Amino acid sequence: MSTALERVRAAYARIAQVDRPEVWIDLRPREVTEAEALAIDTRTAAGERLPLAGAVVAVKGNIDVAGLPTTAGCPSYAYRPGTDAPVVARLREAGAVVLGTTNLDQFATGLVGTRSPYGAVRNAVDPAYVSGGSSSGSAVAVALGLVDLALGTDTAGSGRVPAAFNGIVGLKPTPGLVPTDGVVPACASLDCVTVFARTLPEAEQALSVMAAPAGRVLPPLEQRRPGPWRIAVPGAGQLGELDEGWAEAFEAAAARLADAGAALLPVDLEPFTEAAAMLYEGAFVAERYAAVGAFIDKHADSPDLDPTVAGIISGARDLPAHRLYADRERLAALRARALASLGDADALLLPTTPGHPTLANVAADPLGTNARLGRFTNSTNLFGLAAVAVPAGAVADRPFGVMLVGPAFTDDRLARVAALLASPPLRVAVVGAHLSGQPLNGQLLALGGRFVRTTTTAPAYRLYALDTTPPKPGLVRARAGGAAIEAEVWLLPAEGVGALVAALPRPMALGSVELADGTSLPGFLCEPEALDGAREITAYGGWRAALDSLGRPDTGSRRSS
Repeated sequence: MSTALERVRAAYARIAQVDRPEVWIDLRPREVTEAEALAIDTRTAAGERLPLAGAVVAVKGNIDVAGLPTTAGCPSYAYRPGTDAPVVARLREAGAVVLGTTNLDQFATGLVGTRSPYGAVRNAVDPAYVSGGSSSGSAVAVALGLVDLALGTDTAGSGRVPAAFNGIVGLKPTPGLVPTDGVVPACASLDCVTVFARTLPEAEQALSVMAAPAGRVLPPLEQRRPGPWRIAVPGAGQLGELDEGWAEAFEAAAARLADAGAALLPVDLEPFTEAAAMLYEGAFVAERYAAVGAFIDKHADSPDLDPTVAGIISGARDLPAHRLYADRERLAALRARALASLGDADALLLPTTPGHPTLANVAADPLGTNARLGRFTNSTNLFGLAAVAVPAGAVADRPFGVMLVGPAFTDDRLARVAALLASPPLRVAVVGAHLSGQPLNGQLLALGGRFVRTTTTAPAYRLYALDTTPPKPGLVRARAGGAAIEAEVWLLPAEGVGALVAALPRPMALGSVELADGTSLPGFLCEPEALDGAREITAYGGWRAALDSLGRPDTGSRRSS
């Protein structure tokens, strides 16, 4: 187990390696975080139990971190908090180290991750696609392995949509379970602080720390109710238009739950989707104006105001009060219908979103594209429900995610059901085009891959440059005269490894790769007959070094897709 100091140093190295500056608003000085990490190591060495000792954390830029400006994605709005928000303080008390604040859709208004003067946050897997918002930077920081955990917020889906688009877990707790003090409000009565992680157990542990000592604390794992579970699943006709391949991916996720012993029940989705439309089309958007409308009115000509965000919030200024009362009455009726439709189901299974737009899609239709993304997520907080978004495979080499929604304070139950969709992870070693920043790295991320560490092989291999598109090397075990080759270790779901092998083109093959520490992991090797005429590049010590020295095309060297 690495020390807190080692994990912090590795995080800064990883940040430099992937080169995604749009993820961050502010990073804390390295010497400060290293000093905090060293203090944590001292405390744990003395026998103190810190459940998150050494966990590296990012915080969405609308949540207070002492010593850093809280911008909410708008530099002219920034203020410097004197103390951490309670959720941040609780993570740090448990041994976590906060690296900095992350980019977001300005004032947490959006589900796309592009509405920010700090730049659009590109998707972790395919940078032509949106990362999802509003907690865009936090989700991508986790997906790229820059941090272990990240905090976001979720009013309309901001803690679930980016989780789905980047192949990670997003826990949205029951409203009120986690304090929202020290959070710039979007809609104060609906806001939730959420947590992102690459695995469900990591997210659950962070949530348990964030919730305590709130009025409703999650029970210990050993006290949680076992299955079998009753899962409400809407028919395909109620889901509306989905992106190509998404209906099949959703059906496969439902089938996995059934195979795990869950009973699948029908449900009427109409009250959920009707309520979802009310979040922005009804009077509830007036609460966004109550939060920051006066600032926007006063700074209407400020160049750092996102015009789409400003238009949404200022447009709510003149909504009449009677509309809010009418909408609240209508919402109460829809909530009663929705809960009656769920009946005694433990959870409702839904696609997290209907599809995944590109940056170009959003630029062409910023309001319509964003509105579509909230079809399944917008109603959750309006109804006071809990939810968790988890990976459920890939479509067209990009992550596909589903969401489990349940009654208030069933957060633990939802996590247990979500665990049925997970599979034991496997470690794999990569040395070429699947390395971080290389053209095929997105395949690992799309399959739920998690970066673990950089290392080398045992000094027993030779490396050759193959004539392929994209360029890639061939690794072979040497009978004599081998060398250590740079490698990365990634953690992949078992089915992800299977999908990777199924799509592996010749002359590549999956075999056993021995690492410098003597362990052996599955990794990409090359069939010997493909080496005829190939240039040996063993002396460079790795694929990236060879590319830099030889000046060959490296289409992914400046991005982390």
